[in-house]
Amino acid sequence: MKIDSKGNMIVGTTAILIVALLFICIFVVSSINMIENKNTDFKANDNFKYIIDDYSANLEVHGRSAIDKATSKVYNGLPILNSRNQIKNNLNDILDEKNEEYNKKYGVKITSQTLSVENTESPWKILFKVRLNVEKDGENFSKIIEKNTSIEGLRDPLPIAKLTVLSGILTYDNQIHYKTALSAYMVLHNLKSPESYIEATAPLIIRKCPYDPYIHHGDERVLDDCLKNGYFHESADGSCYLCRLEGKGKCPHYGFEVFIQTHTPLKNESLSCSDHVVFADHYNGEKIDSDDMNSLILDSSHRKKYGL
Repeated sequence: MKIDSKGNMIVGTTAILIVALLFICIFVVSSINMIENKNTDFKANDNFKYIIDDYSANLEVHGRSAIDKATSKVYNGLPILNSRNQIKNNLNDILDEKNEEYNKKYGVKITSQTLSVENTESPWKILFKVRLNVEKDGENFSKIIEKNTSIEGLRDPLPIAKLTVLSGILTYDNQIHYKTALSAYMVLHNLKSPESYIEATAPLIIRKCPYDPYIHHGDERVLDDCLKNGYFHESADGSCYLCRLEGKGKCPHYGFEVFIQTHTPLKNESLSCSDHVVFADHYNGEKIDSDDMNSLILDSSHRKKYGL
């Protein structure tokens, strides 16, 4: 049986349509797979980026914990000879634990190393540099992360590091109570009028003074509020937090100072009450108000600095 030309045309057209339909189906399936693969890649990339961002953001918190652990060591009566190395070791220990947690939670391999712990231009901040390497499903990330960590809200380690826990110094009510520890220190160093510093107190927690410039301490009620809240003040002569951990009352870095407040009816001349003077510089001052037993004892340069 012969197929006429009309039949041939129908068969040919049908075949072409079938082939075209097959190509369309193949294209659609391929496109769907490609889109799904791209979406999978995007999700993987987003997840990898989230892990890195989350880890990096938490470095500031972990750095603060590392500093606080060093401070706790001082308060437990153990001396720190190199605060930077101590804090580096503390942070590496903390990060090792976090790396294991991230591995279990996200299946990611993280290695980290604290490269340095440094002072900054601000005495209230400490800079951490951490080398971070992250690997997951063939993706890799490697970078040195830098984070500034605040020391505000931490305990002042200097009095304990300088006098030791054996001196009888006490801490309660957010204050350092020197009892006879400071007067004994003054006797040991042949300093004038040690009896003036019996029962002296100072702030325990570091809080940055908001009254800046400091000359405003001479304004009405400002000094009273500063002493009540236990504020600390920036000072080129005061020691930084890292050196305070080592028991240094003075250091070459830009640091801070706090008033050690006497509570004595005596009117005799004694050490100026800025902590770097008491613990390092050792020069005398006089009461701001000779009739006030809680008056600060200050030298002329500190009176000028604070408008007193």
